[in-house]
Amino acid sequence: MKYLLLIYADEQGLNDTEREACYAESKRLVQDLKSSGQYLGANPLHPTTTATSVRVRGGKRLVTDGPFAETREQLGGYFLIDVQNLDQAIGIAERIPMARKGTVEIRPVIELPDLLAD
Repeated sequence: MKYLLLIYADEQGLNDTEREACYAESKRLVQDLKSSGQYLGANPLHPTTTATSVRVRGGKRLVTDGPFAETREQLGGYFLIDVQNLDQAIGIAERIPMARKGTVEIRPVIELPDLLAD
């Protein structure tokens, strides 16, 4: 089953040295997940100051700068994994470095087989 692990934390919560250490630890985790066949993708995200939100209401598009909601923690990155069950997803989520400073939300992915059909 595929799970998306959404990483939330304070964007200003790490200094440059801590951020580089976090990236290095994340790279090691990716290598472990690749070797076990559980890795599908992972990336950090640019800060919320670069975000754009789109809403369509009454057939009209509304585009605004920034994320949809103001929160203390922001979405900062993700891992996409393929594991047998939620327990395995939890085990991987706890290995994500930012789980020690923020929150990792685990969401099962709904797979629509015909979504990418020609």
